[in-house]
Amino acid sequence: MSQAIREKKEAKVEEIKSIIKNAKSFVLVDYIGINVAQDTELRNAYRDANVNYNVFKNTLLKIALNDLGYTQFDEFLAGSTSVAVSVEDEMAPAKITANKIGQFKKMKIKCGMVEGEFFNADQVMALSKIPGKEVLLSQLLGMLLSPISSFARVIDAIAKEKAN
Repeated sequence: MSQAIREKKEAKVEEIKSIIKNAKSFVLVDYIGINVAQDTELRNAYRDANVNYNVFKNTLLKIALNDLGYTQFDEFLAGSTSVAVSVEDEMAPAKITANKIGQFKKMKIKCGMVEGEFFNADQVMALSKIPGKEVLLSQLLGMLLSPISSFARVIDAIAKEKAN
């Protein structure tokens, strides 16, 4: 292998490492079977959620992951592999990927990583079904406010009864 090719591959490995090392989560996807229009739609959905989506050579992705201490992904780096990475939202890569798999009836999740922990395909799919942070916060707020509003209605009813 020529020195120029080797340097180019080493630079690509460093690029992959820089993308993954700051990730809150990433998902490895077997993107086989999607057409150009579906790929464009998928990429747009990732872009709208600030998710970095790339197709890397499996060997370079494996080297980068191993350099970062992630060897549990090695067996999944065969065939067509893309990677969806988020540095902001732990759930975005899983949610978007699962949504598009359901929509396209193609592709599949190989595995993923969330906050440094390995997730198999089933765990990534389970993660994709959890409501988003905003929904969970609004549900929590509703649960917290429910007793307060009930108490306020009781006090109001007592006050009206005493006024009569």
